[in-house]
Amino acid sequence: MRTIFHLDLDAFFVSVERILDPSLNGKPVIVGGDPKGRGVVAACSYEARKYGLHSAMPIRRAFSLCPNGIYLHGNFKEYSRYSKIVKNILSEYAPVIQQASVDEYYMDFTGTENIYGNFFDFAKKLQKIVLDQTCLPCSIGIGKNKTLAKIGSDCMKPMGVTYIEPGFEKNFLAPMPVETIPGIGKKTTVELNRRGFYKIGDITEAPLEYFTKAFGKMGMDIWYKANGEGEEYLVEDHDPKSISKENTFMEDTIDLDIIKDELFTMTGHVCQNLRDNKMQAMSINLKLRYSDFNTLTRSKSVPPTDDDKIVYEIVWDLFVKNYTRRVAIRLIGVGVSKFVILPDQQALFDDAENKRKKILEAVNTIRQKHGYDLIKLGLIR
Repeated sequence: MRTIFHLDLDAFFVSVERILDPSLNGKPVIVGGDPKGRGVVAACSYEARKYGLHSAMPIRRAFSLCPNGIYLHGNFKEYSRYSKIVKNILSEYAPVIQQASVDEYYMDFTGTENIYGNFFDFAKKLQKIVLDQTCLPCSIGIGKNKTLAKIGSDCMKPMGVTYIEPGFEKNFLAPMPVETIPGIGKKTTVELNRRGFYKIGDITEAPLEYFTKAFGKMGMDIWYKANGEGEEYLVEDHDPKSISKENTFMEDTIDLDIIKDELFTMTGHVCQNLRDNKMQAMSINLKLRYSDFNTLTRSKSVPPTDDDKIVYEIVWDLFVKNYTRRVAIRLIGVGVSKFVILPDQQALFDDAENKRKKILEAVNTIRQKHGYDLIKLGLIR
């Protein structure tokens, strides 16, 4: 059973603006630009929300509802700076942290009860630490997966803590409107309502087969989330330009079995790094250096992938085609680049592709805890 926190900074843009200008405290503040322009509301204070304003509302509509509000263009450099400050604070406590947006953070506290004690009490302490060090209020949701934690953080805003205890997930979700489920937009809400589904509990009373036939894979995802299921594992965020692994042999070699084994191992490390960064690569790269120090690099463009098997087969093919000299090899390297960032869909579909993805994610998690060499994937070699 995982223990996932979702920390959401309350009215983040407005909170930062109030730090920069305390005279804004207690007033209806709207971040989003010219109220007579064509933009939308990026954020608004709770005082402004009393007038019916909300994020993504057309700014002109917001101005018609709240003409006396204070409209700001926003200081996005400051928002980014404060976001990094908060992440640094959280990193002192969370074993694994994944930033979902500029004002949202997932944290995995699984197995830390002996360190932090009661998770509800610890969440309140963490709230106070963030508030004391940054003056930024936040709300925290705690659940066994990311979906539940995110829903929980929305329940008691501002400065709320919601802990969804294991075993009570369905009871907790049942009375909530269907649009509470992350990923359900206006069109899907209308269609669900048309079919008689207004509360999350209504969804759980219908069989999975119904949702699969009515909505396809999206319906399967909705049904599982309504039943308290969701993505459990986090990955830490980085933004590398390329990922590579190289090895200089202790002795120059022409032994293809040794070279194969080295390419096999390096491919595993590179692909694990890809998945840790929640990315896929569209360029697979080989580096080859002979004993006379002549060096060549070769690459191949591919559809986005993070799969060890696919990358290894391409790397080996590049090697076979380009190892044309009868000269010993001094160094060999595997690299990937041209990344695609994977969306945080929290999908639960049980198809072959998703099963493979879950296997690879599970392998990553085991390696993170116990070391790379504990588990090795079987590849066609």
